[in-house]
Amino acid sequence: MDLAWENWQANHARAANLLKRAADGGADLAVLPEMFATGFSMDGARIAQPPGGPTELWLQAVARGLGLHVIAGLAETGAPGGLPVNNALLVTPDGSVSRYAKLHPFSMAKEDEHYAAGSKVVTWEVAGARVTPQVCYDLRFPEPFRLAADGTDAFVVVANWPERRRAHWQTLLRARAIENLCYVAGVNRVGDDGNGFHHAGDSAVISPWGETLASAAEIETVLLVDVDPAVVADARAKFPVLKDRKPGGYRR
Repeated sequence: MDLAWENWQANHARAANLLKRAADGGADLAVLPEMFATGFSMDGARIAQPPGGPTELWLQAVARGLGLHVIAGLAETGAPGGLPVNNALLVTPDGSVSRYAKLHPFSMAKEDEHYAAGSKVVTWEVAGARVTPQVCYDLRFPEPFRLAADGTDAFVVVANWPERRRAHWQTLLRARAIENLCYVAGVNRVGDDGNGFHHAGDSAVISPWGETLASAAEIETVLLVDVDPAVVADARAKFPVLKDRKPGGYRR
């Protein structure tokens, strides 16, 4: 998805078309990028919406109307201490909303000065699959992925990852899938943001064996992929690397 800078009304309209295409294609879950309503703006005091605000209400209406689960990135208020939070929301067709707060604000962009860090990893049940969300910079940290691996069929990473580091994005998506023997879906924006950064997208779904099942770059589009928990279980049975972890020995 391309994002209109700090313009949630325009982004609702743009996302509505994409979500309709996903639902028409038979999707159970659709994923929108990090901060899809505004772009990756550090003006959190101005752009962050309260829980129950216009974008959450809009997502609930769309999810209900399309019979679709939606994961979407959104800057929201409400963190202890007054800073907003860079959240990923799961909105279900029955209107319920769950949240994951980005664990690792991107300090190079001073995100840590404008947004509060999350404090825990969460996993959601979506249409029979165990889905663990992560947000952009979280992808660089293997620890939360490994923590959740045993209880996860698919990691979903929503992002505003710039083109200048696209090789990192591509490599880390594949690495997280291979090392945890599960699906990884990376959903990144395309286009230019208000900070002068270009985004190539490179949205992709990687299989538990490291195969790219679908990908797209530089265009706004919808990718449809089947995620099967049985494939994850089979991969882990055939190649039981997770059973050989030695956490007691991971120390100096």
